[in-house]
Amino acid sequence: MTTKQLVAQIIKKKSFLCIGLDVDLAKIPPHLLQEEDPIFAFNKAIIDATHHLCVAYKPNTAFYEAYGIKGWKSLEKTINYLNEKHPEIFTIADAKRGDIGNTSTMYAKAFFEDLAFDSVTVAPYMGKDSVEPFLAFENKHTIMLALTSNEGAFDFQTKTVDGKELYKQVLETSKSWKNSENLMYVVGATKAEYFAEIRKIIPTSFLLVPGVGAQGGNLQDVCKYGLSENIGLLINSSRGIIYASKDENFANSAAEKAKELQTQMEVILNN
Repeated sequence: MTTKQLVAQIIKKKSFLCIGLDVDLAKIPPHLLQEEDPIFAFNKAIIDATHHLCVAYKPNTAFYEAYGIKGWKSLEKTINYLNEKHPEIFTIADAKRGDIGNTSTMYAKAFFEDLAFDSVTVAPYMGKDSVEPFLAFENKHTIMLALTSNEGAFDFQTKTVDGKELYKQVLETSKSWKNSENLMYVVGATKAEYFAEIRKIIPTSFLLVPGVGAQGGNLQDVCKYGLSENIGLLINSSRGIIYASKDENFANSAAEKAKELQTQMEVILNN
């Protein structure tokens, strides 16, 4: 999927919502545990109920890898279902990979070719040759960690090095990498006050923004400073949507929560 196609979907659906499919078997409705594949059954129900309200889904691969080969098969079934039934949806493998060149190439093949995700999250700590192999794939996007919403983000990301915060140096340096037009960035919603500074460096790049909802991030604040001329935001909500209920109508409850966010986004886009 190209950025142009993604923007077209945002305009069509009046939404820039991304739903995180972080499936914990201890948290899903108990009746699903009787299914042959509880994880896929849960994901399918969530997707069927919410696909018209969002433009992206983001499975965090750790929640699938934790269940071994069965979990990986559930992830494969989920992405296949999305690609077959809803090809207009932008798919994100939240894998946070990053290694030396030949290893990164193999990671990229796993997510872009075998599983056919549109994008994958990566960690930039090892530098250019750990990220450029992902960027080499045409019409695929690499979503690089820039400024995250966790407490430990302040351990390194905001430290001043040679008079400039490290996250700013990461952003500026990444712009010089080959095929950097395929880069997107992760910026946590709980760091809303930083968005204005980030937009000075990457004015039009898409930002994947976790932390709205359960983690306390504020949608209006993020949009105030983070919206760009091409919208440039994907706001992710995981727990606040998918675990809205544990009863048999859980998917409808998830849709209601997604609709609340989508409605807020529609108001923001119309202003």
